[in-house]
Amino acid sequence: MKKAPKRIANTIINALKGGVVPRVGLPYIAVGRDAEIDALLHDVEIIQDGGATFRFVVGKYGSGKSFLLQTIRSYAMDRNFVVIDADLSPERRLHGGQGQGLATYKELIRNMSTKTRPEGGALTLILDRWISGVQSAVAAESSQAVGSPEFAAAVEARIHETVGALSEMVHGFDFAQLLVMYYRSYVEDNDEMKARVVKWFRGEYANKTEARRELGVGICITDDDWYEYVKLFACFLKQAGYAGMLVLIDELVNIYKIPNAISRQYNYEKILTMYNDTLQGKARYLGIIMGGTPQAVEDRRRGVYSYEALRSRLAEGRFAGAQYKDMLAPVIQLVPLSYEELLVLAGRLQDIHAGLFGYEPTLSDEDLALFIKTEFERVGAHTHITPREVIRDFIELLDILHQNPGMTLQGLMESDAFAAPTTVAPASPAAGVAAGERTASDFAEFSL
Repeated sequence: MKKAPKRIANTIINALKGGVVPRVGLPYIAVGRDAEIDALLHDVEIIQDGGATFRFVVGKYGSGKSFLLQTIRSYAMDRNFVVIDADLSPERRLHGGQGQGLATYKELIRNMSTKTRPEGGALTLILDRWISGVQSAVAAESSQAVGSPEFAAAVEARIHETVGALSEMVHGFDFAQLLVMYYRSYVEDNDEMKARVVKWFRGEYANKTEARRELGVGICITDDDWYEYVKLFACFLKQAGYAGMLVLIDELVNIYKIPNAISRQYNYEKILTMYNDTLQGKARYLGIIMGGTPQAVEDRRRGVYSYEALRSRLAEGRFAGAQYKDMLAPVIQLVPLSYEELLVLAGRLQDIHAGLFGYEPTLSDEDLALFIKTEFERVGAHTHITPREVIRDFIELLDILHQNPGMTLQGLMESDAFAAPTTVAPASPAAGVAAGERTASDFAEFSL
């Protein structure tokens, strides 16, 4: 694989050591998840053909949910998709009485990304590119001089024709009116009015009065209807020359944590609305992927499954289970990475780390296998350890070896910090050892 540039290598190492997913350089560290990626890329093809999809990606903290979402984000942008993404938080929900739903919309639009603007903030670029594309098309078909009043009228007529299809959708007329207003401001070099229109698209008008005073439109984006504008954006982006729009929403656990049951139900109702719209054909050129922990989704007291209408749609059927995974189901359960995949990942991380700090990789495949073996020999590792912990430990190991040239991997592995216990005491008397047979060495020392 091609060597990662130092800027990207630095971002990868720092992000992974901090326990977060880097937004750049994912192809350098992508390992495994082939079945999950293939399933989601199949969804991308459906969206590109004018359909809509909805998926949940479910896995424990650190299991790779966010990494998978960011990987699909990169693939989708390479296929000329516009991607918007946001992490839910106490201040950002799908529905809220104090602006939490609108805050999620603002974050999604702020992170609007394309292949040429992968870091976000692509809204203005998309609008300007759309207008330039319409002007180029009209210039190619017309003999009128560019810049003449006749040419401007022809372009505006084409824009009205383009956005006319949006008028049939909910709030589509006002959305189309704002697009025409942006075009006129573009032609007249009225940067102030352009900024006001962009401000409206970003959901930053507090109320209708403010929007009417500055733009002359009697509507603004609110907590209740922000999702309708996401659907409008998806259709508009197709008209603007893009393949469609992908929406990534992570950290569903923040809905699970809402203490008020009524508020949680409103949020789950919003998810149900999105789910029904995409699967019933009410949305077009739109894909939605949500990430959450098993507890946030499957808990029948507070999770997504506590809302019966969602549980009955999302729960696994009779045949899917641990042995056979249905990757075409609405919920994708992430399985742990295999030892071989972790070994390949460790090798790639060593190459990136060596390129960043300017040294030759010294750890052999046997050394990497020893590290993986030591990690999984810890008590409870087979059921509780996640790729995030393994990666963080490995980068820490590389840092220590680089800063201490005299230290060997074998010596570090045999130190107190890394040495795995040779025996594991049974968890309970029922496991084969009576309580009275335990010795003092079976218990950890502690003080009050």
